[in-house]
Order: sequence, then structure tokens, then C-alpha cells
Amino acid sequence: MKILVVNAGSSSLKYQLIDMDGEKVMAKGLCDRITTKNADGTPAGHIKHKTADGRVFDADIPMPTHAEAFDAFMNAMTGEEYGVIKSLDEIDAVGHRIVQGGAIFKESCLIDEKVIDDIEELGELAPLHNPAHVLGIRACRKCFGTELPQVAVFDTSFHSTMPPESYMFGMPMKYYRDYKVRKYGAHGTSHRYVSGRCIELMGVKPEGTKVITCHLGNGCSITAVKDGKCFDTSMGLTPLDGFMMGTRSGAVDPSAVLYIMKKDNISPDEMSNILNKKSGVLGISELTSDNRDIVDAANNGHEGARLAKDMQTYQIIKVVGSYAAAMNGVDAIAFTGGIGENNEDIRSAVCKSLEFIGLKVDENLNKETIHGAEGMISTADSKVKAYVIPTEEELMIARDTAALVVAK
Repeated sequence: MKILVVNAGSSSLKYQLIDMDGEKVMAKGLCDRITTKNADGTPAGHIKHKTADGRVFDADIPMPTHAEAFDAFMNAMTGEEYGVIKSLDEIDAVGHRIVQGGAIFKESCLIDEKVIDDIEELGELAPLHNPAHVLGIRACRKCFGTELPQVAVFDTSFHSTMPPESYMFGMPMKYYRDYKVRKYGAHGTSHRYVSGRCIELMGVKPEGTKVITCHLGNGCSITAVKDGKCFDTSMGLTPLDGFMMGTRSGAVDPSAVLYIMKKDNISPDEMSNILNKKSGVLGISELTSDNRDIVDAANNGHEGARLAKDMQTYQIIKVVGSYAAAMNGVDAIAFTGGIGENNEDIRSAVCKSLEFIGLKVDENLNKETIHGAEGMISTADSKVKAYVIPTEEELMIARDTAALVVAK
């Protein structure tokens, strides 16, 4: 069975074609600059397509909509020079990454018009993501027709096992009853894979385990996983909550937000833009949101970069420590994402903060386990284990898709 995995953004479309016989990636790529225009007003667009055997197609192709993006990568996928399949008929199903499933979707599901409408309606909770996912689904249906099974896999589903004391806010209950205002979390597909893989590496069954997964990238979240299920997570109603990220503020005193809005006469939409796109590491450093550049600048004496790096590290430590307390202990911590997989300094700082409960980091292993490497970075005698586990969200989406199609 061959599964196409799609992750549609507002101006981008990431994809992987996975052969489930051996779970091998046949091809993957990115279409970006969709819906944007060149300086002369003509439609922009770019595709980078790579096959498992190393062939690369890198070209500018006009993509005024997501439909043209689908055409571009499917032409590459089936073409003579860069193809891996002979026709679209070889694709058995499509799995879509969906950020926000709200209280409606607690597990992955086959897509129909009702599901599309619900995903669109939940766009208020993920305005940068869900509307784009709908565009991707509709473009996919236009490309393949409505007969090909398509599956929605929600980032929020893994977090649906949180108890009420974890997901409720200390606000009047009417807002929960009327608008379903509560914590939903994000990055759930990544946390599900990484926690499961961590338990597998530990060589134990999920029951009785306590794992903390740290998905650290431009967007960051941390999840407490108890008995293999989500117990709590750092992101809230939207991906803005939690701790400081690349451009997101993370948790801020609501009074500070209201104070600034009144002082500068800022609208809710303007404030949302500030908190989501101009805050975090970018806002503090006044330089960049890219962790690699922040590390370099901090090492070269840039005070804003140093402060941003120190703040983010400290906030990660606080969340990890609070989850260890909430679960009455922790068996393992797992790091993933661009920062989690490559920033040994943050990993070392987090691990050292838990020395008091028996975590000992092996600094040599910590420094060596980067650039996609998987492995344990704690010492052999450490009571609490620490791992680096590159996430495989696309594989999880493909597995869910295959399972639903077979059960159909």
C-alpha cells in the first residue's frame, strides 16, 4: 500500500510518498511560495522534490493556488526523470496533517464533506493552519477525485486523554459550555510517535511509564505522557500558549496584554499578530527567530541573543520540572524537533536541572547525537533516561491512514 502524506500551509505544501511495505519513503518534497506573486505580478511558486535514490527536481513553477502545487509534484512523482510511480492509480490513499481538531475529533478519521466543514469551522482556533489544510484537502480531491480515500490526522487527538484538571482554564464555566474554551495542545502526532518510540527504546510496556517529550523547534511544546497517554501538554487553546518560541510569546500575564492594548490602542487582531509573529526569541533578541543564528550571535556577545537563549532554556526547564512533579516522577525525557535534535546546550541544561532525581547526562553522547541521530544521551547508571529521537510525524499519519483504509 502506497500512502501520500500531505501537510498544507497557507503558502506551502509538504509531502511524502510512503510505501507501507517496509514503511519506506519513496519521495518527498516541498512546494512553497504558493499564492504569492513575483515582483512583476506573475504567479510565484517553487518545488523541491527528492526521491529515495537521490534524484532532485528543483525548479520555479507558477503556483497561483494549491491545485497547481498538487499538479507540480504529481507530475514530478510520475514523470520519467524524477518519478517513483507510473501513474496516480498506484496511490492507495492520502493522509492529511490537521493542526486543530478541537473537541470534535478525538482520533483520526476518513474525510467527507462534513469533516471538511468541521475542520474549516475550527479555523478560529488555528487561523494559520486549518484554513490552509482545507485548501490542501480540496486541491487533493480535485487532483485525485472523491473516490480515493483521504484521512485527517489531528495534532490535537493525542491530547484528548488529558484529565479535566489538566485541560480546563480557571475561567467561568460558561465559556467552556458555550465556546469549548479549554486546552487542546498541538504537535500531538509528534509527541505520540516520540513517546511511543521512547518507551520502545526503554524496552518496557507503556503501563506504568512516565515520559516527558520535548518538541523543540520554531514552534515548541512539551508533553507529559503517563502510561503511554497524554497527561498534560504546554500549548493551550491555540499553539500560542506554553513557553517562549521562535516568534510566539508563550504564556504571558493577560493583564500585560490588556495593558499594552490600552496604552497603544491596539486591536485584538493586531495584538494577536504581535504575540504570534513578533514575540518570542525574535522579539527578545530583536535579531532573528532562527535558533542557529541566535546561538552564533550569543556566542559572539550579542546581549539580546544571549537573553533570548537563556530565557527559552529556563522556561523549558520550568515546564519539564513541573511535569516531573505533576506525574510524581519521570522515567525518561525525549528531545525532538530542530532544536531538540541539534542543540546540545539546551538538552544538557534540561538534563542537569533534573540531577536531583537521578538524571545523569553523558556529555560526549549528548554532543555526538545530532543531525538526525537517534540515541540515549544519559549515562548507563542514570536512574532517569534521556533520549534524542527524531520525530516521524509523516510515518504516524501514514500508519493511521493505512489502518482506516483497511478497516473501511
